[in-house]
Amino acid sequence: MATVKQDRMDSILTKEISRILQFELKNPKLGFVTVTDVHCTRDMSQAKVYVSFLGQQERNDAGMKILNQSKGFIRSTIAKNVKMRKVPELIFVQDTSLEQGRKIEKIIQEINEKEA
Repeated sequence: MATVKQDRMDSILTKEISRILQFELKNPKLGFVTVTDVHCTRDMSQAKVYVSFLGQQERNDAGMKILNQSKGFIRSTIAKNVKMRKVPELIFVQDTSLEQGRKIEKIIQEINEKEA
């Protein structure tokens, strides 16, 4: 069960990482990336950052590689901009829930068309 402190930290990190990716990380190969969620561990030592990309899987893989290479820059930028004792280690995870949602919608639509 997440605590209020964890929830607040998750929210702060989501906003700050989104801002950094949009305005400060200057890499044209990154493409369009969205931070969908952040979950900090109880001890605030790690934060899983869920991201989704717009585009094909190859581009997503390239984007994940860039994010993993940029972890240090992102962490140091967070440390400069957000007042916290220790910035958690960032673990980027590709969020595939949007893609799964689209597949489910397509299946439901096909079933409805067959029944009609």
